[in-house]
Amino acid sequence: MPGCGRQAVSGQEHLPPPDAGLSPNAAASLAAGRAQAGAQAGVLSLRGLRAAYGQSEVLHGLDLEVAPGEIVAVLGRNGMGKTTLMKSLIGLVPASGGEVLLGGRSLNALRTHQRVAAGLAYVPQGRMIFPAMTVQENIETGLFVRGATAVPPHLYELFPVLLEMRSRRGGNLSGGQQQQLAIARALATGPSVLLLDEPTEGIQPSIILELARTLRRIRDETGLSIVVSEQVLSFALSFADRVLVIEGGRIVHQSPRTQIDETKIARFLAV
Repeated sequence: MPGCGRQAVSGQEHLPPPDAGLSPNAAASLAAGRAQAGAQAGVLSLRGLRAAYGQSEVLHGLDLEVAPGEIVAVLGRNGMGKTTLMKSLIGLVPASGGEVLLGGRSLNALRTHQRVAAGLAYVPQGRMIFPAMTVQENIETGLFVRGATAVPPHLYELFPVLLEMRSRRGGNLSGGQQQQLAIARALATGPSVLLLDEPTEGIQPSIILELARTLRRIRDETGLSIVVSEQVLSFALSFADRVLVIEGGRIVHQSPRTQIDETKIARFLAV
């Protein structure tokens, strides 16, 4: 599908306030999404979230409700604010305005490790596993936040390859295996919401399909809410309950899986 791959775009993320310059159709779509989100309080809530790097504002007042057990895919081209959104949720980039709530509790004053303890788990872009540590040691780092010492068996059931390679150093795994390890480490923290930033980056197609199935299985078996930032539309459509598009730090479109207009979303992703 044209424009749905990983393509760089030029320009900065410094754009006007929310709704400024939106077409009538985009504005109507955004309003409908806000109304739908407002109808049900979510386990994860964004209320007018803003974030900036210095004087350059990147996120312009985002409103979003993620329901318990819902999988939400955040789509957008490079430079549109997806990674900044993820980093703002986990506390790596402080909010310059608005609020992030988890289960009705504001996270704004909490540092990253405190947000993890509160129930947010984060798999960063590029995975960021510890290459010199074994697979098992990597997963065990996620246990510290809840005072556990033994890796839960269900994590190895979700990712059997990690059980086979539990004594191998993380740096010796393939890209797909490292992604599985990063997700297992995040799940070891016992979260209520799992955040994944561009999980398909650098992964072969067969592993991408398996990853989509695994994310749905995680949700079905644990009831977790999952938020995934992504550029690949086909991947998002294979597992997400709802898809939204972020452009210039604003949510410009969102729709439930049953009402997704692939052509319309593809136009947002085209360069």
